[in-house]
Formats: sequence, C-alpha cells, structure tokens
Amino acid sequence: MLSSKLKHIKLILASASPRRQDFFKSLALDYEIRLKPVDEIYPPHLTHSEISDYLAQLKAQPFLNELKTNELLITSDTIVWHNNIALGKPKNKEEAIEMISVLSNSSHDVITSMCFTQTTKQIVVHDVTKVTFKALTKDEIHYYVDTFLPLDKAGAYGIQEWIGAIG
Repeated sequence: MLSSKLKHIKLILASASPRRQDFFKSLALDYEIRLKPVDEIYPPHLTHSEISDYLAQLKAQPFLNELKTNELLITSDTIVWHNNIALGKPKNKEEAIEMISVLSNSSHDVITSMCFTQTTKQIVVHDVTKVTFKALTKDEIHYYVDTFLPLDKAGAYGIQEWIGAIG
C-alpha cells in the first residue's frame, strides 16, 4: 500500500545505520542508500529535540544541490537526553561503559528526528520515547559493551538488543 503511494518517488536513505535500513526493508520499500560524511556538531544553545532536529537537517545539506524533482531524501538522527545533557555515540569502549552507568537506575528520553527533503520543501518531525533502566550491575554493563559493541548508538545502547530485554 505505501509503496503504491510512493511509486513515482525515488526514496533515498542517507544512513549507514543497519537498524534504519532494516526498517525500510520491513516496509517493503524500494530505496537507494547514499552516504556523505557530516560532522555531527550542533550549536551549544540547542536542547532536547532541537539537537536531533538540527542534526537531521544538517545531514541533508550535502545533498541539496543534487536532488531531482522525483526524489525524496530521508535523513535522521537520534540522541539520548539525560539530566539535561545530550548523549550521542560513544567515542570508545570506556565512554560507552560510562554512558550506560549513568543511565543505570534512571529515566531518560530517546529522541529521533527525521528530515524529509525534496527540491521544493523540507519537513522535520521527531518522536520522544521515555526509557527507564533498572539498576544495572557492572558485570551486566561490561558484558553488554563487550558483546554488542554499541559504539554506533546514541547513549551507547540499542533497546532492541540484550540490554533492552534485561534493563
């Protein structure tokens, strides 16, 4: 049904995320992956969903001059917002352990923004999910980081993985 509504639109997913690509596959949509590097740096005055909205739009910028009229570019960004601080992707294993330790036994927001860009317009939407972790042991945190290597995930975790089941 969705694919018939988009039959005259060429979908372009600008994401290397396996989770985002799996999502598109699950919708049975035809799409192309195009990647361009972007430094995910945002102005320090932004907070909460303003950050992920800004980054989703920023990721569309390198494509603006090459989009065709029948193309729809989809860019996205996810952050974890905890105690008024944005947690992005950890730089290394130690930072991942620190992030999950901070999230242990507390609640935080997971914010995902999506930017839909065509030659004539751009729309940004976001969704916020409240997540609460139980108190995680050091062994659980180390096991998760060692086993699932969550360095490509905001807040150093994927809720669909082991930590989501036990945390």
